[in-house]
Amino acid sequence: MTALPGTRTPPPPPPLAGGHRGPDALRPLLDTVLDALRTGAAERRGPLPAGGPDITTARVRAALGDVLPAHGTGDHEALRTLVHAVAAGAADPADPLCAAHLHCPPLAVAAAADLAACALNPSLDSWDQAPAASAVEALLTRALAAEFHPRAPHPDALVTTGGTESNQLALLLARERHGPAVTVLHGANAHHSVPRAAWLLGLPPAVSVPTPTGTLHPADLAEALAATTGPVLVTATAGTTDAGLIDPLTEIADLCDRRGAELHIDAAYGGLLALSPRHRPKLAGLDRARSLTVDLHKLGWQPVAAGLLTVPDAALLAPLAHQADYLNATDDTEAGLPDLLGRSLRTTRRPDALKIAATLRSLGRDGLVHLIDRTCALAEDLARLLDAHPGFELHAPPTISTVLFRPARADDEQLADLRRTLLHEGRAVLGRARADGRLWLKATLLNPHTTARDLDTLVALLEGSTR
Repeated sequence: MTALPGTRTPPPPPPLAGGHRGPDALRPLLDTVLDALRTGAAERRGPLPAGGPDITTARVRAALGDVLPAHGTGDHEALRTLVHAVAAGAADPADPLCAAHLHCPPLAVAAAADLAACALNPSLDSWDQAPAASAVEALLTRALAAEFHPRAPHPDALVTTGGTESNQLALLLARERHGPAVTVLHGANAHHSVPRAAWLLGLPPAVSVPTPTGTLHPADLAEALAATTGPVLVTATAGTTDAGLIDPLTEIADLCDRRGAELHIDAAYGGLLALSPRHRPKLAGLDRARSLTVDLHKLGWQPVAAGLLTVPDAALLAPLAHQADYLNATDDTEAGLPDLLGRSLRTTRRPDALKIAATLRSLGRDGLVHLIDRTCALAEDLARLLDAHPGFELHAPPTISTVLFRPARADDEQLADLRRTLLHEGRAVLGRARADGRLWLKATLLNPHTTARDLDTLVALLEGSTR
């Protein structure tokens, strides 16, 4: 570009991440990012930044400065400053004492594959934007769907942003099959996205069935079904958010068959137990669902987002078909270009299948099963430690990898204060859940690198904090 007389020559545009020069441009920047991640974690010195929200916000504000400065600081300074600030202020799921939520530490291989996806930036709304990535997704989704629907002739799955989107899609598909009068029945233990999806889709208000024992009891569900007229979608849960409990799926599926109701199972947390010979029996009946939610950013150790909605027959996904001439013109589709618009309600869409495929290829079935089994065993070990300790009360042995417990001499208010104190001091990140009318601390173990010593450290920390 030629500069006008009397003006400065404009600087060249900054380098791109893609193309044949992209790797050379990225390499030095990655060194800066990795150094900033390291120094940020060293400054944090624990699972969470100390000081609480106000201190963290002040530190970020100081690092960020003017969000849109008149003159830029350059790539390396920007990355060094902001990545360091975010890492220093992060809740780090790779720290063994960060165990509050279904928030896993991603595997390095998955994060590296996600970097490649960012650099290439394919968008899976048309084949001409993502030729190879769309093929990876198609092969991956069919293979994973076959794991959950092994007797189905044409299983398929959609890649979603997680359980919320998957549950919304499941309800949408039920509405398209049965009309807007379909009633959703779910246990009180269900994820909040289920009744929210019913509201969002204009369905009748979802009916919540009490779950006083933490799981959906078939007798209570039968009573709710008897009081409901018209088409019904029952939503069961395989891995509740609060305690990791699994509904009696076979009995619920039998009841749905007798009453002519459809079954959706939210297995965002527990679905991948199906790969483990040791834990698979807990999911008996899973394959009888008309649709199934599974998250791989929980017990699959993927960076968010990595969700699936699986179905036993690809034809069940037909209502999602959509036509936009600039993306899937009819003559292009007839000529053999894959139509991707019906693979999601989103248009622009990341190739999240790439990181999943890279992880599965790297670990293999046995490697992934080892991580699942090890993580569940860690939860069992923590439960035994707490159960044997006179200073703590264990709610129940874990079903998956969530452990509910409480200090034996603390009331609910003291327990809530203890949790917030640990957060404010940056010493431990624990969740909270209400069960049996009381408040409990929640440890959700998703870090397969956690050791027995780490569990001892957690118990000792809690023991010292409750004296």
